[in-house]
Amino acid sequence: MDNLANAHLVDWRAADWVLLDMDGTVLDLAFDNYFWRELVPERYAQKHGLTLAQANAELAPKFTAIQHTLPWYCTDHWSAETGLDMAGLKREIRERIRPIPGVESFLRLVRRSGRQLWIVTNAHRDSWQLKLEHTGFRRYFDRVISSHDFGHPKEDLRFWQAMRTAHEFDPKRALFVDDSMPVLSAAEAFGIAQVIGIRKPDSGLPGRPLPAMRSVETLAELAASFA
Repeated sequence: MDNLANAHLVDWRAADWVLLDMDGTVLDLAFDNYFWRELVPERYAQKHGLTLAQANAELAPKFTAIQHTLPWYCTDHWSAETGLDMAGLKREIRERIRPIPGVESFLRLVRRSGRQLWIVTNAHRDSWQLKLEHTGFRRYFDRVISSHDFGHPKEDLRFWQAMRTAHEFDPKRALFVDDSMPVLSAAEAFGIAQVIGIRKPDSGLPGRPLPAMRSVETLAELAASFA
């Protein structure tokens, strides 16, 4: 989409709360893709005396079995499942943590506007704390809300219901941005008035379509429409 098209994606007059996913929306998903697709299989193979192919063959069904459930996002779960210190591995490669290009300018615009700016993430506490500390981005957000505090992932309507009880906001006056179709669909079903998808969560990979969903490549495209 060009900037003119993006200007009509968000009605800023009706957006008092700006709710942003972290990984793939604010921060580059390249970190997580490297972590899960390369580093974890390599270290799992080393620890258990396997070839890389054997390690991937063992890990793949473990990943698939719990995708889009809360344990999938839990470092404690994966430490127990793999025998690896997952939080420690993330700290080891923290230099790879970086924002998606252009996102920080968007965050500054929202902050200056006086709107509420929240992170709403499935990331486990040790993950989001590490990432926001490393990037220095914690200062931009009024609240950081993790699905692990509520026992359900963002893909589940029960998360949104519990979050609204704990953190009062008006869904009809909210904008939510995420890179996951199941999460975006749940947010729409809950009643978030404005929902936008991210098509290019990993800066090193081509963008992908998000059918039947209003979308931009990155948050930077929304800066042009900001009012």
